[in-house]
Amino acid sequence: METASPLRLLLHAGFLVLSLALGAHGKVGENTNLTRESFPPGFVFGTASSAYQVEGNALKYGRGPCIWDSFLKYPGATPDNATANVTVDEYHRYMDDVDNMVRVGFDAYRFSISWSRIFPSGMGKINKDGVDYYHRLINYMLANNITPYVVLYHYDLPQVLHDQYNGWLSPRVVSDFTKFADFCFKTYGDRVKNWFTLNEPRMMAVHGYSDGFFAPGRCTDCRFGGNSATEPYIVGHHLLLSHAAAVNIYREKYQAQQKGKIGILLDFVWYESLTNSIEDEFAAHRARMFTLGWFLHPITYGHYPETMEKTVQGRLPNFTYEQAAMVKGSADYIGINHYTTYYASNYINETQKSYRNDWNVKLSYERNGVPIGKKAYSDWLYVVPWGIYKAVMWTKEKFNNPVMIIGENGIDQPGNETLPGALYDTFRIDYFEKYLHELKCALNDGANVIGYFAWSLLDNFEWRLGFTSKFGIVYVNRQTFTRYPKDSARWFRKVIKIEH
Repeated sequence: METASPLRLLLHAGFLVLSLALGAHGKVGENTNLTRESFPPGFVFGTASSAYQVEGNALKYGRGPCIWDSFLKYPGATPDNATANVTVDEYHRYMDDVDNMVRVGFDAYRFSISWSRIFPSGMGKINKDGVDYYHRLINYMLANNITPYVVLYHYDLPQVLHDQYNGWLSPRVVSDFTKFADFCFKTYGDRVKNWFTLNEPRMMAVHGYSDGFFAPGRCTDCRFGGNSATEPYIVGHHLLLSHAAAVNIYREKYQAQQKGKIGILLDFVWYESLTNSIEDEFAAHRARMFTLGWFLHPITYGHYPETMEKTVQGRLPNFTYEQAAMVKGSADYIGINHYTTYYASNYINETQKSYRNDWNVKLSYERNGVPIGKKAYSDWLYVVPWGIYKAVMWTKEKFNNPVMIIGENGIDQPGNETLPGALYDTFRIDYFEKYLHELKCALNDGANVIGYFAWSLLDNFEWRLGFTSKFGIVYVNRQTFTRYPKDSARWFRKVIKIEH
């Protein structure tokens, strides 16, 4: 183990000062009494979804297959062998969903556009049915004063591009994604003023190409091939270049006339040092830099975090001078998707090289036998409200106080719950109330957060969990597709509804 140099001790002191500052607000457990007036004027409250999880009609209306359609053909991909071929049929029932947003009092809806619904072959021939669907959705939202926040890509690469050139593993994808983005700006940008290029590029790079948990299911010794030591970094690099190229096109061709803004959505679990040791403090810092820092550091400073460059070395691609200049500053705002917090401790991993092993960090969910928080239905999700405060404040301090939007935040319940019991989700109300209180504390302490999106509006298709996990504030009967607002939807209405 390295000895502590004066520089390391100085850095450690900086970590401790920041940690003390992050923990100093001390308002957990207070009576929150949240109202819309608790937040700044113009603060946006919304809810979120993704095309693949809610639209259904995966095999209809001219849509081409995406990598998730192929991935889910293998038995056991989801616990209930569910697919998203039908899911909650928002393609036909978008009016019901927008109407529910209006009833609750939401200002905005964050949804994604299915690339393969617009371009079934990845590029080339346009599918008019798909294009028209998003026209209808956007127009109905605007007619009901719901502001669209549009994500260009949420996990669902057209399968044909993966077949042709291995998709995100090839630099060719940058050009194709940019053309897709250009089409969307040109087609919808007269009405859409809030764009995100990508949702959670880290999750795509890691789960798609390091552990094989997500489509296209690549990793070392996986069924579909792969290399967990190199591919996630290559994919992450191409995702960053695709993001920056799309932002560049928007700024050059559309932004001045359309007067919109564009950013990216990044997932960020807060990693809390397990102990006050210098080793664990550095471990927590590495975990943060290998997650949020992987993407936000290049966007802020034009290069990857030194922590990653030192550890990954030759496996981490380099930016050319021109690429670095394009990536740096390529976001008008940053979406932070935050759900939970873990403890991090130093652990030298000498097994095979992979993205996750490169951290040299052990994650744990308890300290001295005390759980970090209550566990939700999902194994990865613990209720730790103070984590959102620390995540937001750390992002503020490390990345020049960017304009932030909480792009996702929520908690799930078991998918087998039925009516009426599934509607009585007091645990979800408790989660939202405490996390929003902590977010308000971060705003009070100078964080530049301008909006909050609850995940999710509906009980929809939850990727590898299928329909066994439900994050929605609205229950969906999957036989009739009838929507039933839960108690959490009524709670949101009390907090944010503006009565006219």
